Amino acid sequence: MRLTPLFLGLGMFAALPAGAAALPACAGGVEISDAILLRVEQNGSVIFTDGRAVHLEGIRLPRADRAPQPLSDKALGTLASLLRKAPLTLTAVAPKEDRYDRVRGQLFTGDKVWIQVALLKSGLARVAIAPDRTECAGELFAAEAQARAARAGLWALPAFAIRTPETVGRDTGTFQVVQGKVLEAGLKNGRAYLNFGTDWRSDFTVSVAPEDMANFRRTGVDPRSYLGQTIRVRGIVQSHNGPEIGAANPQGIEVVGGP
Repeated sequence: MRLTPLFLGLGMFAALPAGAAALPACAGGVEISDAILLRVEQNGSVIFTDGRAVHLEGIRLPRADRAPQPLSDKALGTLASLLRKAPLTLTAVAPKEDRYDRVRGQLFTGDKVWIQVALLKSGLARVAIAPDRTECAGELFAAEAQARAARAGLWALPAFAIRTPETVGRDTGTFQVVQGKVLEAGLKNGRAYLNFGTDWRSDFTVSVAPEDMANFRRTGVDPRSYLGQTIRVRGIVQSHNGPEIGAANPQGIEVVGGP
């Protein structure tokens, strides 16, 4: 697949706040060190001068969600500007590569700016926890929350506002963040269901597929324990007896209020 590069001469973007003074333990071991940026692709892939391609794990850039062009350009431009602070260090945990042979990891600049956190704090990305890679979820969510509270970047736009169980039905087929109180929680045929309304045939539901239940058991989390709690979930909204989002692991669910 051929990707279009974005030019790097974008000095108009101010430096962003550093994410951490040292590499965080949650990010895994160093996979690539002393790397130099060659270019940033339009899809957000980072290409080093040695030809290796990197996927920024744990975040979703605005371009993936058809954001206004100025915002998409600002996110990519800021990313390119930050990555000129060589040498770059990439950390990773298994599985370390995606189907496009990109190395998946957390990326840090020579002066220890954590790229994912910097973009999140500026509202130029949203957290997107993968089913098989859950490192640093808490740190990434905290960075996103800071930008959301300040209505920075994409959080100032209604298109990116947190949805409620009552309003998300109009967003089928798009990536959304939804917050609401779990009114019912059950297990049927190995699949967990969290319902946010009184009619499961039409109300918003979060489901956990049988093959993903192992991720919850591994961390000692029973999806039914979310009953009565206010949670925040994210993903592509599907239509199945009303709007539905699949949760692949507990790290992708934020508990924001108890019974």
